[in-house]
Amino acid sequence: MSVRLGLLAILDQAPCHGYLLRAEFESRTGGTWPVNVGQVYTTLDRLERDGLVSREGDGEAGRALYAITAAGRAEVAAWLASPVERGTSTRDELAIKLALAVTLPGVDIARVIQVQRVATLRTLQELTRTKSATSDPESADDLAWLLLVDALIFQAEAEARWLDHTEARLARLGDRVEPRGLTGVAPRARRTATASVSGTDGTSR
Repeated sequence: MSVRLGLLAILDQAPCHGYLLRAEFESRTGGTWPVNVGQVYTTLDRLERDGLVSREGDGEAGRALYAITAAGRAEVAAWLASPVERGTSTRDELAIKLALAVTLPGVDIARVIQVQRVATLRTLQELTRTKSATSDPESADDLAWLLLVDALIFQAEAEARWLDHTEARLARLGDRVEPRGLTGVAPRARRTATASVSGTDGTSR
């Protein structure tokens, strides 16, 4: 979801100034997508340019009020009625990191995966505790936050399963796939999954 569409959907409720829009956006997304007021006003300028909002005079503290237009309402309705197209892009930082790591000589892939797994499982535990503390929503904002926490839990669980799958795939391949060096430069040998990890003092641990 773009901030643009989120702000526009909120404006469909009533005219707002930028500071109120920012507060509403962050509150309705459980604080998981912080935005600064400069970003909000830049987005409002673009929405006004595109005919999706219009200025409606000044509100409190002399701040400009923005109201959604008919075209803006149509944009919100179309967004809510359409599926989110994730496409085939793999621009996920972790996926790119491991994809690069398997091509680089001298990288202990098993260690990279294990470090990530520990962090992922820690995140999953923290999210599960958070969900337990907010499992009985009393307001729409509480319910919105719970939905976001659920999504993060499912993502963390999927990430843990993917790491297990990746580790198993690498174990099956063994040394059949070698990392590569730069063009015209011979690669260094990769450390195996059972190789020791050197400490900062040069000793093995």
